[in-house]
Amino acid sequence: MKQDELFLLGKIVRTFGSKGELIFQVDTEILSRIKKLESVFLKINENLVPFFIEQLQIRPKKQALVKFFDLDSTEEANQLSGSEIYIPLTILPKHKGSEIYSIEIEGYTVIDSVCGEIGFVRTVLEMPQQALLAIDFNGKEILIPVVDEIVKKVDRKTKTIHIEAPEGLIELYL
Repeated sequence: MKQDELFLLGKIVRTFGSKGELIFQVDTEILSRIKKLESVFLKINENLVPFFIEQLQIRPKKQALVKFFDLDSTEEANQLSGSEIYIPLTILPKHKGSEIYSIEIEGYTVIDSVCGEIGFVRTVLEMPQQALLAIDFNGKEILIPVVDEIVKKVDRKTKTIHIEAPEGLIELYL
């Protein structure tokens, strides 16, 4: 499987217990909406390696506890610490309304209700408080929070995102 066919779900932050369990820092909203997750890919030395899940439990603070088959000691689990976790794009849950995945909207044109077209999405920055659209406007970066009050419509057919930015937010960057 190629990396462009995968979604970055999170990262292994530490081991847990003595039987090879691991704590993932993940997008728990997406994880909780996936019907059945049987395996994941871990990025180890720039290679994507499949791991099959024996047990998975969502925990508080955007974390999940996982036990992989054939991983039975803290020493083995410790070697995976810091690895990124990927899942195939094909198993991502369907979108609800204006919900967006960062990987899907890179390159989308952003249109503000007052300023008009303000640029294209360069990337989505996942911050602890909220996600931000990093928009390229003639070489300048504009950061827009991804919240329902601002992101009004995502049009996948025309690859546009319609927003209503608070007064002065866009001008702040220009």
